[in-house]
Amino acid sequence: MELVAIFVSAILINNFVLYYFLGICPFLGVSKKISSALSMGLAVTFVMTITAVVSWAINHWILIPHKLDYLQIVSFILVIASLVQLVEMFIRKMSPPLYQALGIYLPLITTNCSIMFLALLAALRNYSLAEAVAFGVGSGLGFTLAIILMAGIREQLDLADVPEPLKGAGIALIVAGIMALAFMGFIGMIK
Repeated sequence: MELVAIFVSAILINNFVLYYFLGICPFLGVSKKISSALSMGLAVTFVMTITAVVSWAINHWILIPHKLDYLQIVSFILVIASLVQLVEMFIRKMSPPLYQALGIYLPLITTNCSIMFLALLAALRNYSLAEAVAFGVGSGLGFTLAIILMAGIREQLDLADVPEPLKGAGIALIVAGIMALAFMGFIGMIK
């Protein structure tokens, strides 16, 4: 039951984008079309899941036993950068149009603070491997849910009569704020 609580909480209640406001750059930059938002969300979910596993292993098998806890940030940065490079090479090889659609936002996954936050928070909470995996998958799916919802709304906003000063980033930030308020309704669902 604890794993389900961690998983659901990461998706709905403690959504990295809508609760902590982490990962806003790709959230706003890639959420113009549902197809590219889905691809970015899946790439982030993959990186988050693998980051959770690898950072847990490094933390529990190397850093903590050898009293090298102070190297967590550096080691987590190396893990994240390596994983993003692997994802980028895979997407470039397997789907050049998708690689072009994601553009600069794909390598920016490396600097996506939500992924670093995931690794640090899992270490801080001293999650077991199973809990870290549930947290990683849930956090990635929460990011994917948020970015797909935002992309759907932004596609509809292209057809709406939005006042000129609010077009673009202005209306996107207003929508993100309203989505965050809507997601606050899930607080209290799991205690």
